Order: sequence, then structure tokens, then C-alpha cells
Amino acid sequence: MLTNEKVRTSDITVESVLSMEGICKTFSGVTVLKNVNIDLYPGEVHALMGENGAGKSTLMKILSGIYTPDQESGAITYKGEHISWKGPLHARQKGISVIHQELNLSSNLSISENILMGTKYPRNKLGMVKWGEVHNRAKEVLDSMGLDLSPEVIVSTLSTAQQQMVEIARALSYNAEVLIMDEPTASLTDKEIDRLFQIINDLKKNRVAIVYISHRMDEIFKISDRYTVLRDGEWIQSGPIGETNPDHLVSLMVGRDMKDLFQRTSSNYIKTEMAKPALEVRNLSDSTFVKDLSFKIYPGEIVGFAGLVGAGRTELVRSIFGVSNIQDGEVYIEGKQVYINSPIDAIKYGLALVPESRKEQGLFLDMSVKENILMAELYTFTKKGKINWKALNHSAEQYIQKLRIKTASAEQIISGLSGGNQQKAVIARWLSTNPKVLLLDEPTRGVDIGAKTEIHKIISELADQGHAVLMISSELPEIMGVSDRICVMHEGSIMGELHKSEATQEKIMNLATGGDGK
Repeated sequence: MLTNEKVRTSDITVESVLSMEGICKTFSGVTVLKNVNIDLYPGEVHALMGENGAGKSTLMKILSGIYTPDQESGAITYKGEHISWKGPLHARQKGISVIHQELNLSSNLSISENILMGTKYPRNKLGMVKWGEVHNRAKEVLDSMGLDLSPEVIVSTLSTAQQQMVEIARALSYNAEVLIMDEPTASLTDKEIDRLFQIINDLKKNRVAIVYISHRMDEIFKISDRYTVLRDGEWIQSGPIGETNPDHLVSLMVGRDMKDLFQRTSSNYIKTEMAKPALEVRNLSDSTFVKDLSFKIYPGEIVGFAGLVGAGRTELVRSIFGVSNIQDGEVYIEGKQVYINSPIDAIKYGLALVPESRKEQGLFLDMSVKENILMAELYTFTKKGKINWKALNHSAEQYIQKLRIKTASAEQIISGLSGGNQQKAVIARWLSTNPKVLLLDEPTRGVDIGAKTEIHKIISELADQGHAVLMISSELPEIMGVSDRICVMHEGSIMGELHKSEATQEKIMNLATGGDGK
């Protein structure tokens, strides 16, 4: 279904400045966008909505020239002409500008150099840069945003919020006709958000078309004119923001079929006044994002942690595991307070962390399956500096069979395994340490549905064997299908807790966007 190419504002019919029609994108045989449509109009803010993984970022990377759409999959029309970007620089030169969610600044350069990066600096007859003019140009952009910052300051000395404003200033410096804002307020204070909205309103008056990506419903309804919802890489619906409401948008975002996902039907955990939690966290805050969190997880229980990007879930488990510092609060294992200053301490107390990014943080890609599985316990197979390979091979084979890891042999280099089997190997490594508490950060990210179901079964079996499991997932059907209880985080805090029997996708999304869960 295609969106209209024109909209009527009062008695004036306005043509879209940019239209994407029937866009598809496939990576390594996996379709991430399928026949997606979006129309952007001059002087309007278009909210692009969807869960994590819905395809929003991929679509915007195509719009801005970072990715190219699949051949013969559709068309991009810009100012009345069909266009194919040669790259992001080509798109930017034509008036497409992006404010990225993740800061994309050069921290060792000045504010001026970051704002004017990619442009030609003014030079004198000797070819020397006229730094006074460079700083003046940057100062004009900063002043237009109401920012009291010296353009000569090095970016690394700025706060995260100030760096975010510099990122925004750089995007505005290109005189864009289409501006993409990906979670632009994630690091901003309320005062800075109000100033950003003033800037957006000024841009609207100057006929700039703005794509606004945010999970904050209050912002969407405050600043947007139209919306488009994506789900699982497909276009779901577009329309005027005045003809919808938060509940309707949430239902469009989460309305998916759950029949293919694993459903945990029973729980063996015991939660009584006499039972001791396997893990208890009291009033925990870290040095970055986590704010005064408290929760308990009992033996045999799976507690899912839901939330949107930037909610602070990864920061929470990294703090508990000793990767980042705990600024305040207490951690208890089986009723005893513990002091965790490093991952070595965490392992000693019976904690295990399966990280969010297995390739960067969880695997030794040039080593074998058996070495990856038993890396955390390699010392137990070593005597007088020599490894007992026979015992090591036997132990590795046991974990390969137990977790149903599909590999040619224990000797196979792990980079040759599928994503799902690599993830099973990471889980196996931590099981070899005989942990009391498993911290699983996005354990099925990037694996197919078959491997996903296998991992769900393994997690449930581990809980049934008495392990306490904290599982982070950005997929609501997964959280609901595997968890016994669900804690929902928003901006570093737990907004609410739902038992499996009362949890719905709508309630979770409501809490995840700062609502009351009703």
C-alpha cells in the first residue's frame, strides 16, 4: 500500500520533498526491509515509529546514502526526480543531513572543526587556514541554537549533553532540506530539549522536512505532524499525528504473531518469606545511567528486563558484573552482601555474564570451539604449566552435547559456526564456572528463529535446574514467552514489574515509554 504523494494543508496542496516507495533491503539472505514507503513534506516533522529492530535505522541509512536499497526494489524521489545516492557525502551535498543517535564526533578536535567537518575551510594566499573565520562560522551556528559554547573548545572536554548539541549543530550547518533526527534528546536535559524543540519549529518555518525517531511518546505528540509505523521491516501505517493516540501507536508497533516463539509454561522457583534470593540489588546507581535500582531474583526464576534503546539495561548488568563502577547501592548473593570491583570478583561470587555483542565481547574468533567453551576454567585443566588436553576435550564434548551445539568437532574454529551455535558456546563457557546467577544480555540477538527457540529452551532448562536468570531482551514476544517476571526500565530506572500472567505487550511498551503500565 502506497502513501499519498501530496497532502493538503488548509487550502494548499503540498507535494512531498522526498518519497521512498517499495524499498527493500537484504543482508546475507535476511530481509530487513520489505516494500517500505514513506513520504516527507516541507515544513513537517514526520515521526518514524517502531520497536527495536523494526527497520527504522536501516531505512534512514538508505535515505542518507549509507546503504543502497536492493536492486529493482523501489524508488527514491527527491524534489520531483528519481535519485540514487552515490554515498552519504552525495546525499549530504544534496541537502540530506543526519543527527545520529550515537555520538559521531572527533573528540580530539575543536567544536569548530567538528561542526565544519567535510566543508572547505577558508584559506589565505599561502594556503593557511583562516581559523578566525572558521570559528566565526561555527559561532554563528551555535548562536542560532542559543548555545553558550566557545567554538575553540576541544570536544572531549564537553559533557555528553553538550556533545549531543554539537552533533545537532553540525547537522544544521549543512543547510539541509531533509533532516533526520535519531533519538536526539537521549542525552539532553529538559531545558535543552525545550531549546531543541524551538530549533525544530524554526526549521519547520524554513520549510525543512524532519524525520524524528524517538521512543518518547510525549515528544512524538508534542513535536510531530505525521507518523509512520514499521514492524519487522514492513510498513504498517502512516497518517496525521492528530488522528491517533499513544495506545493506538503502541498497538501498531507490537501487533505481531507470537505462535512461533518458545513459551515457558512452568516455573520451579520458590519465592517465600523464608527463601533467600539468589541475587538481590538494593538502591544501585552507577557512574553513568543507572538510577537507584532495587530488585530480587530467586533460584530457578527467569526475570526478563525489558526496555527501549538507552533504557540502561546493559549498564545495569555491567555494573553488577564489575565491568563498570557501582557509585551507590548494595549487591547480595544468597543473602550475603558482596563487593564486586571486577569481573574476577563477580565470577568468584557465582555470577556469569553473556554479553550483548558476542563477537566483540564474548568470543575468541580465531580459537577452537573447545577453547572458547573452557576458557574461563582453563586453569583447572592445567598442571605445572601443561594442559591436560584429554580431560579438556572430554569436558568440551559434554557441553557441546548438553547445549546441542552443531559443530564438525570441538576442534573447529568458532568463527565458522552459525550465530546461534556461537551463542550457545558462550553460554556453555559460563556454565563451566557453575554459576549461581546468569546475566544474559540479548542472548538471541542476530540468530534465526530455529536457534532462538533452542536457546530459549536451554535458558528455561537452566532455570529449572536451579540457576537464577536475568535476561535482557528488546523483543517483547521473547521477554513474555521466556520470563517468569518482567522488570521494565526507562531512562535508567525500573518503571514497573509485571508477572507473566498479567504482562501484555501494550503494558510493557507503555512502561518502557515512561507511562504507568495501565
